[in-house]
Amino acid sequence: MNNEVNYGVIPCAGKGTRFLPITKGIAKEMLNIIDRPTIDYIVDELIDSGIKNIVFVISLNKDEIKKYYSEDKELINDLIKNHKEEYVKSIKNLSTKANFHYVIQYEQLGLGHAVLQAKDIIKNNNFVVCCGDDITLYKGKSPISELIEAFKLTNSTIVGGQKVSHDKINKYGAMDILNEVNEGLFKLKGIVEKPSLETAPSDFASLGKWVFKPNIFEELEHTPKGKGNEIQLTDAIASLIKKEDVYFKTFTGKRYDCGDKLGFLEAIIDVALSRDDLKDDFYKLIKSKI
Repeated sequence: MNNEVNYGVIPCAGKGTRFLPITKGIAKEMLNIIDRPTIDYIVDELIDSGIKNIVFVISLNKDEIKKYYSEDKELINDLIKNHKEEYVKSIKNLSTKANFHYVIQYEQLGLGHAVLQAKDIIKNNNFVVCCGDDITLYKGKSPISELIEAFKLTNSTIVGGQKVSHDKINKYGAMDILNEVNEGLFKLKGIVEKPSLETAPSDFASLGKWVFKPNIFEELEHTPKGKGNEIQLTDAIASLIKKEDVYFKTFTGKRYDCGDKLGFLEAIIDVALSRDDLKDDFYKLIKSKI
């Protein structure tokens, strides 16, 4: 069976309630980490992992994502005219660095429902799903590449994540592990969504990255509405575990929940401290404030 992974799906139709009022006018995925939108870090990780077909699942009014990844000849010509070639370089290849597709989620009925909207574009291909407000900073091999390697090894659905401190596991899907089959690769018995600290089966948490075969669409089509009256991706994976092997793979790198205000601020700080053009002056600024 074909185990190549050539598509990435980024659900980004959510309302961004935790960042109101700014998300009343701007998609939360377009909130900037210095001079790039959050979503662009996810796009670049997909590209770095060999994926060139990227599907954005957007709501009806999120035109700014499409605008960002569209060619703007007028802006480029204006920058050239004003001798601002360094800015031309930063935007010229945005529209061509991947094959971008857009599908509208007309009703926000959960993450599982959002993924299901990509079915007609994905067709019979394997694909990665990345949450639109989770970014990972890494050196060397990308976290998504690590998950794809695990997928090719097992030819099975891969849930990506990391071990979190026990006092935070109630915020995530906690892995119920059967056994470790390879370093950082675990066969699953199940997933418990947001368990109590007393009942959590482990401290391994699902953190916004998955690799799927196209059969996940059939599971999603038959998944009833669950928590929040939404079609939950976790419920579809739990159903799949009853029928076939599903694995959890830990990925490397520092992950940031940019849907959380403190997580978003931490991402901005760490990105600034990693950039040669900013890190020295920014470090001095932080030090002066502290």
